[in-house]
Amino acid sequence: MFDRRLIKNFDWGLMALIFLIGMLGLGILYSALNAGNDSGALDILFKKQMIWMGTGFIVMMVILMIDFKDLDKMNLFIYAICVGLLISVILFGQIGGGSRRWLLVGFVRIQPSELMKIALIISLASVYSTSISQSGFNFRKLIKPVILCVIPFVLILNQPDLGTGLLLLLIAGSMTMFVKVERKVLYTMIGISLAVAPLLWSGLKAYQKSRILTFLNPDRDPLGAGYHIIQSKIAIGSGMLTGKGFLKGTQNALSFLPEQHTDFIVSVLAEEWGLMGCSILLLLYFILLFWGINIAYNCRNMFGSILAFGITTMIFWQIFINIGMVMGLMPVVGVPLPLVSYGGSSVITNMVGFGILLNISMRNFSSS
Repeated sequence: MFDRRLIKNFDWGLMALIFLIGMLGLGILYSALNAGNDSGALDILFKKQMIWMGTGFIVMMVILMIDFKDLDKMNLFIYAICVGLLISVILFGQIGGGSRRWLLVGFVRIQPSELMKIALIISLASVYSTSISQSGFNFRKLIKPVILCVIPFVLILNQPDLGTGLLLLLIAGSMTMFVKVERKVLYTMIGISLAVAPLLWSGLKAYQKSRILTFLNPDRDPLGAGYHIIQSKIAIGSGMLTGKGFLKGTQNALSFLPEQHTDFIVSVLAEEWGLMGCSILLLLYFILLFWGINIAYNCRNMFGSILAFGITTMIFWQIFINIGMVMGLMPVVGVPLPLVSYGGSSVITNMVGFGILLNISMRNFSSS
């Protein structure tokens, strides 16, 4: 029987915030797709993004009907499905931009590495919630979480998709710090990370190494690997305080700005709306992150608390990495900006995450 308290405790503020960022994102995307006055790209891609947004809201509402505690029972099934999809990418995936990251399901193209973020968060929340202790996790208790992280990381790195692979590790690391680890474990993990760094470097593709070296010195290849960062900085700087106005960004309109509707969409915002426009978006993101942390700390169910924190860190690291990329503060690794960058799989993944946050907030009155 439906519990009326679910409606009474629905988090309308969080829903309004998600809707506001989504609508702002569509406005920024509309401008980004106007580059070069390509009306065909504008019509097709913008309509696709609107469909994905609408689908995402439907998916979010469906998730609200499921008690978040049931995700704890389904964690291995969800994890296995997403790992299976990653394996399918290796066998049957479509190649685009030199990477094999997409699966064609009917007439829809999905990116399983995006969905893997949610699956990993649910699985880690399940493991951590049943093993948490005051002293923190020791090496033995961390064996299972490490295995859960390594499997998708290796599969995603094979695509290759360094950005999403590192994002999984950052999310997992943040969740591990949230539940606490023993001090000796922390020091050992730091030492191992430093020791394997040279091995990871040797295993990177040539273009991935070039991106990192270009991040350290964009002028080393201004017409090649450094072109993205240089043009992005020009667009950001030219916007100054208030920007040039909607649809009036020259870097974007003349197509000087690469990937302007995906990875570098913040540059479009900065050029057209300046520091003030960027500050408004960042403020909305800050409120969203604060809201998520508040849900995590106020949840009376341990699984729900860790799950909410994991979803919030997923959103945080995407924002942090994407904005760091466009400002030249981080290497270009292809991480989209939540609810703003073009991309169906990214939109659905983030909407699933927001649905889980709303679910936890709504059912907190009955959590135990």
